[in-house]
Amino acid sequence: MMSKQDIAGLENDLGYSFKNKELLLESLTHKSFHHENPGKAPMYNERLEFLGDSVLGLTVVEYLFRHKKDYSESTMSKIKSYLVKESVLSDVAECISLGTYLRLGKGEEDTGGREKKSILADALEAVFGAVYIDGGHEIAKKIILGLLMDKIDGAISSEQFFDFKTDLQEESQIRFGVLPQYKTVKQEGEEHRKIFTVDVYIKGSKFGRGSGRSKKEAETIAAKEALSKIRV
Repeated sequence: MMSKQDIAGLENDLGYSFKNKELLLESLTHKSFHHENPGKAPMYNERLEFLGDSVLGLTVVEYLFRHKKDYSESTMSKIKSYLVKESVLSDVAECISLGTYLRLGKGEEDTGGREKKSILADALEAVFGAVYIDGGHEIAKKIILGLLMDKIDGAISSEQFFDFKTDLQEESQIRFGVLPQYKTVKQEGEEHRKIFTVDVYIKGSKFGRGSGRSKKEAETIAAKEALSKIRV
């Protein structure tokens, strides 16, 4: 069983002290522990995870709605989808050493469950759900934004959430009734350090050019340029 000292350590990392400590324990309890120890853990964290996923999504969208007034519904949806990905949430979980606090069954423990990205991401969402139940929406929002703000700012500044090629394909079909065509116009550099230059055409007219270390990267940059011209 987790000690009060362990709980206090996690609460310190979260910046929140639970009124109902059992909620925090439930959020950290994997179903494997519950199945092996039903007397010690009558509940496990999947219900809280389900709730926490919704609280997380609402918090991210509300932040974007209030602070990024030029973002469309589509853009906000893409950023939200990026931020609630397993890889992003597991990184955040690792930053607060969440894996060390988990209650796992012997099988999961023996197979490295404390480092599994899926388990870490699910547990983080469960913790968010527990905070929401214990402290309310405003406190949950404060904790979520405190933990994810670097990820939010990074996603916005790097535009990692955009799929420019898909967006251009959709825009091209709607506006021109055809798909964009990509043409590699240049390859430079040594074999393992090649730089590709790609132009993108719509109905025979060039709309963008991009250069990158792969054709995909170059096409993405070209698509981004094309979109900026089409959407003027």
